[in-house]
Amino acid sequence: MSGADMWTLAVIVGLAVVTVVARSFFFISDTAWQLPRWAQRGLQFAPIAALSAVVVPEVVMSHGALITTWQDARLFAAAAGVAVYVAKRNVLLTIVLGMAVYLPMHLGLGW
Repeated sequence: MSGADMWTLAVIVGLAVVTVVARSFFFISDTAWQLPRWAQRGLQFAPIAALSAVVVPEVVMSHGALITTWQDARLFAAAAGVAVYVAKRNVLLTIVLGMAVYLPMHLGLGW
C-alpha cells in the first residue's frame, strides 16, 4: 500500500472510532442524565429546520440562482402544498396535491 492509501485508511478508521464513541457515549455512563430544558426545546425544531434547509432552496433556486420568473411549476406546487397543509394538516394530502399541481405544469407547460 502507498502512503496515500494508508493515510486514507487511517482517516476512515479514525472517523469510525469517533462516530462509535460519540454514539455510545450515552450508554457508557451508568447514571441517568437529562438534557437542559433549552436543549430539549431546541431539538423539537430540528426536523423542521432540516427539512426547510433542503426544500426551500430547491423551490426558490434554479442552477444556483434565485428564480426570476413566475413561470416555474415548483412555486405553484409549493404554494398549493402550503395551502392544503394549513387547511388540513395532512402530510400525505400535501404531497399528493403538490405533485398534482407540479406535474401537469412541468410536463404540460414545460415550466
